[in-house]
Amino acid sequence: MIVTVVVNIIRILVFILLQVTIIKQLDLGSYLNPFLYVICILALPINMNKGWVMFIAFFVGLIIDMFYNTMGMNAAASVFIAYCRPAVLRIYAPQGGYEPTANPTIQSLGLNWTISYYGTLALLHHLLLFFLEALTFSYFFETLAKAIVSSAATTVLILISLLLMQKNPLK
Repeated sequence: MIVTVVVNIIRILVFILLQVTIIKQLDLGSYLNPFLYVICILALPINMNKGWVMFIAFFVGLIIDMFYNTMGMNAAASVFIAYCRPAVLRIYAPQGGYEPTANPTIQSLGLNWTISYYGTLALLHHLLLFFLEALTFSYFFETLAKAIVSSAATTVLILISLLLMQKNPLK
């Protein structure tokens, strides 16, 4: 239990640092804005209490907001995906259900499940974030395209990160 908490705290700190020191500095154009930090929320243990997940999401989102000057938009989008997470987990649940100690990783649940889970929640995060940022539906299709492209990039970065964090990547 203590080891899991420490690992998750270190993971959160590393991905926040990656987001604000490296990814934020990349100039990838207006349609490509990956937010790798969402892995901090989505990679939490499946059986973790929803209230704790939402608290962590708010905290992580607020830290990102401080560095991006986005006035709570990342916190709102992060809490939103933390709230949606149990429903998405139910939708993508394997036939026998999840094992009590399951984590949302490629190793434990497979590549297709991982892409579906992280891709869905990354898209939900980006849709809310970019529509809050736009504050209008006048640019609906541009905002939608930005959310789709950015969530695809985020999902790819998450998959790469998960592969790098795997204990036995060659299995």
